[in-house]
Amino acid sequence: MAIRFAKRMEALNGSEIRELLKLIEKPEVISFAGGLPAPELFPIEEMKEISRIVLEESGTQALQYSTTEGFQPLREKIARRMNSKNKTNVTKDDILITNGSQQGLDFAGRVFLNEGDIVLCESPSYLGAINAFKSYGSKFIEVPTDKDGMIMEALEKILEVTENVKMIYVIPDFQNPTGITWTLERRKKFIEIISKYEIPVLEDNPYGELRFEGESIPSLKSMDKKGLVIFLGTFSKILCPGYRLGWTCASQNILKKFIFVKQVADLQSSSISQREVSKFIDLYNLDNHVKKINEVYARRRDLMLETMKEEFPEGVEYTYPEGGLFIWVELPKHLDSRIIMKDCLANNVAYVPGGSFFPNGGTENCFRLNYSNMSDDRIVEGIKRIGLILRKYMAVKQNI
Repeated sequence: MAIRFAKRMEALNGSEIRELLKLIEKPEVISFAGGLPAPELFPIEEMKEISRIVLEESGTQALQYSTTEGFQPLREKIARRMNSKNKTNVTKDDILITNGSQQGLDFAGRVFLNEGDIVLCESPSYLGAINAFKSYGSKFIEVPTDKDGMIMEALEKILEVTENVKMIYVIPDFQNPTGITWTLERRKKFIEIISKYEIPVLEDNPYGELRFEGESIPSLKSMDKKGLVIFLGTFSKILCPGYRLGWTCASQNILKKFIFVKQVADLQSSSISQREVSKFIDLYNLDNHVKKINEVYARRRDLMLETMKEEFPEGVEYTYPEGGLFIWVELPKHLDSRIIMKDCLANNVAYVPGGSFFPNGGTENCFRLNYSNMSDDRIVEGIKRIGLILRKYMAVKQNI
């Protein structure tokens, strides 16, 4: 008898980025594909000492089950950082520790989405969120986006005529995949609109502290007066992704639902990981660590952009991110980044084709570059290889 899977499995495919990373694990490949932090910046020696201290001071608790909500001192520290960095006014009771912010995305799907419900998102949007929501049978409406973020007139028109919108998913700071950041004016208008329609909003903020220039802009969560905004944060980009620690911050009526689904999913996040990250914040200066990360990433961003300016042919456009991990590249409409990617892989360089970032498809002339994970010399060499290949494809079109 054939094995019968749940119907929802029909909509699921492996993450294109994860599948791509399997293909480019060879050391000779210059990869701009994954959104990986620079491993040489991980505080390995400090974490060795932290691990020893945690086991000596509280080993039995660190290795035991703990509460679903998470380690209280860590939640207190997260609330303080949010209030300082994101201009919020939250407490530990508004915080749930999750296994990375990706678990928060999955929980949002469980809490809000039924089969056929509609999610609004930026166009393009984060592939991991698209896949998480698809697993619950959702449909997507992409809201047009420009260099200043989601276009509010388009959002309001969609909400005026669309029924069954259950959630809006956005990344206002250094968006994945484009790297753009919403202006303050857009944020204020967005809150005005969602307050009118009372639609829950998922504000994904994995990159907010990775700002290299310009002034920080208050989070959507800080402007929310109705308890509609659910804020997702993570230690993956500002400390180490291997700890798999993130958090969800929401009003009590919503957070209770997230806590319940976490109890069903895994009971709790790692006790020892939470205590180690909390102890790191006690003993070391996390702000200084983030500053060191930002100095390296800013240099690599600048180097990648300078090399793109020299090596990419005329007619190729790209974003200028003030922070985060990504640059978004747009090619002339007739080019397909998936086809070009095959040539790139043959020349041992990789990016992520852009089509998968559009939940409804139809856009293939773009791709995402990551600058955080490659050394300076590999950034220059990799961009030169991509530039040569782009010139070849654009020359072919011009000669037709």
